[in-house]
Amino acid sequence: MKWILTFLVWSSLCLTVFGQEVPSNEINPSLLNRPWSARWISHPTASPVEYGVYHFRKSFDLADVPGKFIVNISGDNRYRFFVNGTPVCEGPARGDIEHWRFESVDIAPYLRKGKNVLAAEVWNFALRRPVAQFSLMTGFIVQGNSSKEEMVNTNSSWKVMKDKAYSPGEDPGRLLHAYIVVGPPDVVDGSKYPWGWENIDYDDSAWKQVSQMNNGQPKGIGTETSWTLTPREIPFMEKKQERMKSVRRSEGISVPDNWLQGKAPLTIPANHKVSILIDNGVLTTAYPQLFVTKGKGATIKVSYAEALVDENGQKGNRDDIKGKKLLGYTDVFLPDGGTNRMFRSLWFRTYRYIRMDIQTGDEPLTIDDYYGMFTAYPLVEKAAFASSDSTLKQIWNVGWRTARLCANETYFDCPYYEQLQYVGDTRIQALISLYVSGDDRLMRKAIQLFNDSRFSEGLTRSRYPSYLPQIIPPYSLFWVDMVNDYRMLRDDSTFVKSNLWGIENVMHWFEQRIDPKTGLLGKVEYWNFVDWAEEWGWSRESQMGGMPAGGFHGQSAMLTLQFAYSAQHAAEIFKQFNDTCLSQKYQKLADNLVKAVRQNCWDESRGYFADTPEKKEFSMHTNIFAVLTGAIEKGDANGFIRKMTNDTSLIQPTMYFRFYLTQAMKKAGLADKYLNTLGLWRDMLAKGLTTFAEKPDPTRSDCHAWSASPDYDLLATVAGIEPASPGFQTVKIEPALGPLQFVKGKFPHPDGMIEFDLHRKGKVGITGQIVLPANLTGVFRWNGKEVRLHSGSQEINL
Repeated sequence: MKWILTFLVWSSLCLTVFGQEVPSNEINPSLLNRPWSARWISHPTASPVEYGVYHFRKSFDLADVPGKFIVNISGDNRYRFFVNGTPVCEGPARGDIEHWRFESVDIAPYLRKGKNVLAAEVWNFALRRPVAQFSLMTGFIVQGNSSKEEMVNTNSSWKVMKDKAYSPGEDPGRLLHAYIVVGPPDVVDGSKYPWGWENIDYDDSAWKQVSQMNNGQPKGIGTETSWTLTPREIPFMEKKQERMKSVRRSEGISVPDNWLQGKAPLTIPANHKVSILIDNGVLTTAYPQLFVTKGKGATIKVSYAEALVDENGQKGNRDDIKGKKLLGYTDVFLPDGGTNRMFRSLWFRTYRYIRMDIQTGDEPLTIDDYYGMFTAYPLVEKAAFASSDSTLKQIWNVGWRTARLCANETYFDCPYYEQLQYVGDTRIQALISLYVSGDDRLMRKAIQLFNDSRFSEGLTRSRYPSYLPQIIPPYSLFWVDMVNDYRMLRDDSTFVKSNLWGIENVMHWFEQRIDPKTGLLGKVEYWNFVDWAEEWGWSRESQMGGMPAGGFHGQSAMLTLQFAYSAQHAAEIFKQFNDTCLSQKYQKLADNLVKAVRQNCWDESRGYFADTPEKKEFSMHTNIFAVLTGAIEKGDANGFIRKMTNDTSLIQPTMYFRFYLTQAMKKAGLADKYLNTLGLWRDMLAKGLTTFAEKPDPTRSDCHAWSASPDYDLLATVAGIEPASPGFQTVKIEPALGPLQFVKGKFPHPDGMIEFDLHRKGKVGITGQIVLPANLTGVFRWNGKEVRLHSGSQEINL
């Protein structure tokens, strides 16, 4: 019973705080410029490169409880760290071997006078680890921050055991015929589990002495390196209890109405088979936690899915369960017959629906409680948006949930299938983060990770961290755009400058592929993904998809214009840093690329740019970038966009690429029409989705952050809040209300909150109030008129 009480205390604690984070300036500077005295430790006989779950312990005595006791911790693949039975932190925050993060925590609040125990659960999923998870070998390290804390350093005084209760579950990719790379499900045999292993009174006398490996090493130290230790830059993930909504279907048993509320146990008789379908109500990312008593000989299978599917594999309305089944990855727990046993997966699960299939043995099983512990990056919703169209609030809420579930230790493209940080997705996700929460730490980490990923040719990886290299050259261009976004939104010139060399490398790589005959990009190697348009399906020949004409063999107008778009941004970046030579070079490069597209790809008869000089294929994508780069003259852009958005003969963009359509509309003076483009999002809401999907049905992922862009555009386009100068030192507010009668809300600027309350006045006027934080000035624009804005409150009346 004691261990479960400890866990319940942790569950309550995590509603407010998870660990005592230590600011980076409290990390002992010597730990960043010399080898650590602590050693990496592992199991003495188990293979360090094969699947395994391990428990480490260290006992020590304290004469008194210190006011502060800082330790620095890391592990490979992952670890959970306990102090006297209480979980304190987990990690490491994902990176790569050359930038291996460690966590710094003050564990003084968890210590006591007399005997204390530090404990850690460390697992290595080996070849079945998530693709986003780099690994060298099984390892764990604890380093005291100063001499007084070095008594707990990992060395020969630590003990270890390999937990034979764990084995990897069935590969879910085979079941779903999908690319699922988030790690294996867990199979846990409770009869082999060392219950209470993390507590002070647990007897570890039979445990083995650890094997010691090399000392911990920070960057630039030593003749050989293993894990290059780097401080964690982001906060710990949020943890909070989340009750599931309802039981939608049960077979073989009647489930009490208040079971999921934790108010009534569910007892399953001996030698009985049951199946229970649970609806969480909304899609979530959480650690489902199952508490059981007795049930020796039972098998509990827990399967997770974003949605149910019909006999044809179609999802349909996500609220509808009739005639549908759940297909998803499955954890298995085998109870040992003990009291209040808790099963928790090693990594979180993504689900709206859960199916629990239970077969009991000769002993009845009681499920005492079942709930989720929500987890995600701790983004706080500081922005707000309200309008005369109440349905936009639903789009806002669903978009924000989508963005939250796709933000963890890195940004995720999707939490169920991949949990990989792709540049194309991340650019949009980062803008949402900054606009809604004001938190820029995850964006800065993402930019740095992509810069770290650049390989010998100069390009970034398309996704990172990823132990399986993938290269999408257009995503390297989006990385340049992402640096420019950060430059405009944050006054952080030192960080921006640290990426300049990477920008030059990316630009140089593309320059070498310009065809001197046409001025367009010639053959561009690797996977030139643009969008999952229906016409750009998967090719068995090339083993690639999502590419426009010319994306494989060369002469692509779309890729050429995207190169020009990023070259324009590069020119602005280098201009800010007074590098006139490179600024002018990239501006001239952009001009020449735009000129080449005009000369080779304009089709006078159709009035559009073709995707290649052969003029056989026409996409909105190419023509969107024609507007963004100025290939369409500004005076012509308005009519051009109007024509293009009504022409269904063009290859249409999905939700992802409509982010760029919106930017083109704004440049053409058509921001007022933005709200008319939200049909795809409204369709998803009508189908019962609680997050926005990867693309219109049929879709793989029901939660894909690139589709959450309305949360950015309701503030940046409809409310019209954008930086007017680098570092957001001044602001431009140019509302585009469309059919709305009013907009009201707030926006987290680095200097404080921007507040807006604006109403239409007659047919063409506007009135209301703007509040800017101290030291911020800017302009307000409306129908060609401009008003200077000062810090503080001011009335608008135009």
